[in-house]
Amino acid sequence: MPTPTKGPRLGGSPAHERIMLANMSAQLFEHKSITTTLTRAKRLRPHAERLITIAKKGDLPARRKVQGIIAAKSRTNKSIVHELFTVIAPAMAHRNGGYTRITKIGNRQGDNAPMAVIELVMEPVSGRQAVVAEAERAAASAPAQETAPVQESTPVEAVDPAATEDVTVEESREAAAEIPAAQPTNEDGSAPEGASIKGNTSSKKYHVPGSRWYDQTTAEVWFSTVEEAKAAGFEPAGGEAAQRIAE
Repeated sequence: MPTPTKGPRLGGSPAHERIMLANMSAQLFEHKSITTTLTRAKRLRPHAERLITIAKKGDLPARRKVQGIIAAKSRTNKSIVHELFTVIAPAMAHRNGGYTRITKIGNRQGDNAPMAVIELVMEPVSGRQAVVAEAERAAASAPAQETAPVQESTPVEAVDPAATEDVTVEESREAAAEIPAAQPTNEDGSAPEGASIKGNTSSKKYHVPGSRWYDQTTAEVWFSTVEEAKAAGFEPAGGEAAQRIAE
């Protein structure tokens, strides 16, 4: 006896198994749901879904093929084939597989065989376009919410750590000697006469009196005018607006 290819065979022979699957398929198409053992439900699923796939073609050869499998010259089964082609197959037109559902319901009393309910999935399939359209309708019907205006925040410039370091008079003289128009700090740590613009040689930034970081910046070199600082390659700390001398 040949060995079955999909698990244990139902019945004693291949012919007996084909008859059992045909009868269970006819009952499933007639009642839309049947209760059987879990083993039979698992064997019935691919057989029934194959018949539904054939029935979805809807032509005469497909009808004759299905009739040859489950009709067996029975008027009752012929009416089931008609039900399959006119009701079940059109309901599955937009479903690509997964025509049946198996639900376990526990074990049977007596032999303790696992039981299950196999049923046809007749619910309509909601496609992606239908879901998107429903979401758009829900969004359109929702009340518009007023959004508070976003306040623009002024970016905060970070202070260069080197600008707050202590600079000796000797270091200031060495830096001023290499930079044109730059003046070193006086011996007492004060600004040279006529020079009030602080310069930092590490960051190449300058600070004018009254600017944001002027008081906390230790000058390495000094300049008399902004033009001298720019000519020496220094840039305004925080931009031109932050280092504009108030008139």
